Amino acid sequence: MKIVIVGLGNFGSSLAVYLTDMGNEVIGVDNKMEKVDRLKDTISHTVCMDATNEMAYEAVPVKNADLAVIAIGENEGATIIATAIIKKLTDAKIISRSLSPIHDTVLHAMGIETIVHPEQEFAEALAKKINLKSMINNFELDPNHSISEIKALPEFEGKTLQEIDFRNEYNLNIITIIRKERKTTLFGTRQSIGKVLGAVNKDSVVQANDILVVFGANKDIAKFCSIE
Repeated sequence: MKIVIVGLGNFGSSLAVYLTDMGNEVIGVDNKMEKVDRLKDTISHTVCMDATNEMAYEAVPVKNADLAVIAIGENEGATIIATAIIKKLTDAKIISRSLSPIHDTVLHAMGIETIVHPEQEFAEALAKKINLKSMINNFELDPNHSISEIKALPEFEGKTLQEIDFRNEYNLNIITIIRKERKTTLFGTRQSIGKVLGAVNKDSVVQANDILVVFGANKDIAKFCSIE
């Protein structure tokens, strides 16, 4: 996906790096040059600008983005203004950070459906990932089952799913595979982007650096992810 992140503090910068590592094209925006410089060689692109100035967005291809995240963490007014501008400029999905209950109310009134509170949510998310070295992303279906993105083990390379016998060996079902491809970005540079292969079968071959999307019990996912 093409993702614009506005606000490169601790939350925004961590999210930018994480999403870049997953193969997304990430454009980071902040009004402080030191924060922009810190990430300029790590994520796809960085822009130093005032996110509350609508004219400044001419430097950011926000209209072509799939997702915009407003991650400003120290100024409720700036968050609201930036959210309003981006909502005006693009049809992309918008995720906005909230700093207070009244902030929640304003964002809901603006039609923002996805609101995050990173300080509250971080501890729980981190606890679920401790010791799960191979897990990249996780979506809980219920308290006992999840769909997870996990790194393929090195010994899987060149083998078919039938040869790996994933269901019997690990008690997990593979839904699909995410494979990195080289693509041209909005700025004309080349970047590795994750491509979902769609339906897989017993003859599908696993390649190096593949990400396996699996369904199963949380205990079985945790067991697989603890494998060194």
